[in-house]
Amino acid sequence: MSDSEVKQQVRNFYDQIGWRMESDGFYQNARYEDLRPVAKEYIEKCHLRINKHLVRPGKYLLDAGSGPIQYPAYLSYMEGYQYRLCMDISIVALQEARKRIGDRGLFVVGDIANLPFKSNIFDGIVSLHTLHHLPIPDQKNAYKDLYRVLLPGKNAVLVNGWTESKLMIKWSWLPKSIERFKKFAMKFRGIKKDNQSEKIDTKVVEINKSKLPTGTFIEKLTADRLYKELPELKFDIYVWRSISVPFLRAVFHRALGGKFWLKMLYALEENYPEYFGKNGQYPLIVVHK
Repeated sequence: MSDSEVKQQVRNFYDQIGWRMESDGFYQNARYEDLRPVAKEYIEKCHLRINKHLVRPGKYLLDAGSGPIQYPAYLSYMEGYQYRLCMDISIVALQEARKRIGDRGLFVVGDIANLPFKSNIFDGIVSLHTLHHLPIPDQKNAYKDLYRVLLPGKNAVLVNGWTESKLMIKWSWLPKSIERFKKFAMKFRGIKKDNQSEKIDTKVVEINKSKLPTGTFIEKLTADRLYKELPELKFDIYVWRSISVPFLRAVFHRALGGKFWLKMLYALEENYPEYFGKNGQYPLIVVHK
């Protein structure tokens, strides 16, 4: 698939599917996040980590791949800036973002790997879960172009996912153990599965799955490869969130003290941000100029 075909696929996905509002009040894209009450506080605090690394005040904040600014915490990034320039490949995303920030927003349809801006113009840059929609050569171009448009003395704060997480591999036994515990608890309490209803439910799930979109292009890097590919850039790797969404959903439950354990996890991430950033699932990459 050519670069232009990849970008067209990504654009079509978000215009037609990803930024479609569902009946629960969330965008379709939010189904990739954990929206359960038990995870709400942890998720929000992870979102707010961006603010620690932005240099304020300033005139222009570039939100590269802004989407519709779908979570409330995302609004906090523009504090201390006069304008937030939202750039996205999806016109639907920008139309939704305009509803949230109005006159303080500037809106540009653009390609993050070929930024249509002068050099040294932005006082801050944020980009969340965007770079992985590019082929690796374009990702390298995007990092360099984001650096180009950033003002000296300022930071670009980028969130992405690693190809694989050493922590998630190391702890892959835990979701399996919890599932075995749940089955044991059901058996101990005398709860039996209704085989007939299970068959019906499975059939319904299969039917529903066939109607769900399969997603769009994603290609990720490892921490080692990022250092290798961008030796000329000065950047630090911290933690945005150390665990994947499937792990979060499988392991942390209200009945098992999920909120408490997520507080403990967040405290560990705060104390060892570089370790969890390089070995966890979602790094927070701070590019300095």
